[in-house]
Amino acid sequence: MKVVLAEKPSIAREIAIVLGATEKKEGYLTGNGYAVTWAFGHLITLGMPEDYGISAFNKQVLPVLPNPFKLIIRKVKKGSQLITDPDASKQLKIIEKLFRACSSIIVATDAGREGELIFRYIYEYLNCTQPFERLWISSLTEKAIKQGFQNLKPGHLYDGLFQSAQRRSRANWLLGINTTQALTIAAGNGLYSLGRVQTPTLALLCKRYQEHTNFKSQNYWQIELMHQKDFMEFKSLVEFKFSERKQAEDLVKSLERTRATATVSTINTKTITEQAPLLFDLTGLQKEANKRFSFSAEKTLNIAQSLYERKFITYPRTGSPYIPQDVWPDIPDLIRILQKIEPYKSTAGTIPWGNFNKSIVNNSKVTDHHGILITEKIPSALTAEENAIYEMIAFRLLEAVSQPCVKEITEITVQVLHHDFTVKGCRILQTGWRSINRNFSEYLEEFRELPDLKEGAEVKIKTITVLEKKAQPQNLFTEGTLLSAMENAGKSIEETEQRKALMKIGIGTPATRASIIETLLEKDYIRREKKLLIPTDKGLGVYNLIKDKKIADISMTAEWELSLQNIENNELSAAEFQKNIESYTKSVTEELLQIHLEKPYLPVLLCPKCRTQQLIIDDSMVQCPDTHCDWQQFRHVCRVRIEIPDIERLIKNGRTSLIKGMKSRSGKLFNAYMTLNDKAESSFEFESKQGKTAKPASSLAPQNNFYKKLT
Repeated sequence: MKVVLAEKPSIAREIAIVLGATEKKEGYLTGNGYAVTWAFGHLITLGMPEDYGISAFNKQVLPVLPNPFKLIIRKVKKGSQLITDPDASKQLKIIEKLFRACSSIIVATDAGREGELIFRYIYEYLNCTQPFERLWISSLTEKAIKQGFQNLKPGHLYDGLFQSAQRRSRANWLLGINTTQALTIAAGNGLYSLGRVQTPTLALLCKRYQEHTNFKSQNYWQIELMHQKDFMEFKSLVEFKFSERKQAEDLVKSLERTRATATVSTINTKTITEQAPLLFDLTGLQKEANKRFSFSAEKTLNIAQSLYERKFITYPRTGSPYIPQDVWPDIPDLIRILQKIEPYKSTAGTIPWGNFNKSIVNNSKVTDHHGILITEKIPSALTAEENAIYEMIAFRLLEAVSQPCVKEITEITVQVLHHDFTVKGCRILQTGWRSINRNFSEYLEEFRELPDLKEGAEVKIKTITVLEKKAQPQNLFTEGTLLSAMENAGKSIEETEQRKALMKIGIGTPATRASIIETLLEKDYIRREKKLLIPTDKGLGVYNLIKDKKIADISMTAEWELSLQNIENNELSAAEFQKNIESYTKSVTEELLQIHLEKPYLPVLLCPKCRTQQLIIDDSMVQCPDTHCDWQQFRHVCRVRIEIPDIERLIKNGRTSLIKGMKSRSGKLFNAYMTLNDKAESSFEFESKQGKTAKPASSLAPQNNFYKKLT
């Protein structure tokens, strides 16, 4: 019997159907010489310090450098404690039983770093010695699964992939555990979470936010002329920027007084060929979905994963927008499928058959998986959000195989009283792939066709307008632009030689960047504000502590990503990387422990309920230490953090100042006062439309349910 290990039950079922393993057993499916079982993601993880008998947040034991690292069954939270996950433990026993009884193992976890790590950690934890082969597929269609089983690869060929995944896992542990504990000890209040990728990403956000906030905008003025020739109107803009309005107005007066005309001094025309876009990789898909639909990176990944597991698209966790040569023959069949279904019929029918653009074919640039494609399975029963992502992938395929868009760009300089004014125009010679883009007309809005003009010709000025403009700071990050910044982090590195090596290296991977953003949100380091990602006071506080420290260095994180790629390709020793990580961990931990902070002001407040105990105030909660009293107040209410001055007002005076920008469950914003009654129960006092205090809201008791009811 051969055992097939998939990453999750849904994928195991798809594989089992193809293999004929249809008999259901507890924790696996069997039949036709196979037993198909599954993990639930990471069943086995790296142990925590307490698993080594090391107490947490003890300065004397830092840095913690396990040798060897201990593997444990994953743990889950139960109350305030972490316990071994009973579901993981139960499934692991089933896997162990099957591994011991089988002749060989077929690894069918996701074909990538994390999937390989999931299997290898189970294999190592169980001390298994059975031979194993690797199933490497990019689609869950019957055809792809059959082809995959016909081309199983020896497991040892993926040792580099495992070493890369293992070293990444250990590096994240070493940096995350030690730096979090070191900074928390140094700060002396609250819990400060740091991480190998998390902290440089926070630094990117906070640096941009502070630059944006501190940006001092300066106004400038330009003059715009409206011309008319051959019944066509067009505009020209002066190249010079005036620092004072009066300078611009003086020029306008001169133009009006002399009734000046514009003379065409130069005409430059060039033809630009705009190549079709490549296929989506995961990061590209996440960026575009965020831009179009405001989907978070995690949401897009989850939707794409669902489409993959239902066999409508190929594997989404890819970092490559290309396909290999052997996949190219499948492309015409996919186009034929789109020609039969809405809303692709009319668009797919316009692509010249037999003249497809092959720019997406590049064997050398395909990483673990190729760019995201639709499959031959026609989608059905999709939600609106699933349909939106599927349409993006399908239309991108049509764009990618279309011909280039060819444009003729004309730039004309007209001279008026020795001042140069610029006119820009555009004419489409071949729409190509742009005809598939439904925003084509919006794309062309900034360009206009121009009348036939010759050098030396005079053009009348119809109107003159003074435009007041303002220098703008860099935009704050959206989730899409942050993904771009993470993906292209290497380009921001200044050192020439280092930048050359890292310019194509980002921080994190396509599969992990969404979880990094979600971690920052969960830690209350950042918040979503419409489409923007804004650092919280807590996030800015952490950034200000570590912005000059090694842990926030983007170049170091990018270098590690490059090293992990080299380990995967068997070009770098995993042991050497481990040694460097441990050395770096020691250095960073010592650096963080040297931080000296003044203790923040925390008022001495008596519990409003028992009136005997001094309240404990931390980042997330204010609470009475007496377990019999058990009074508590969450500091995050309706998406707003209640700061210390208002906590003090609430306890001492029974009423906060007006708290603005709170959000109800339905998403409506409101302003209100928080109050305490004689029983120390919290309630809202709403602001009336006239700005006067409205009647208090009903008491929200018991206090333990306060947060749930408000949110």
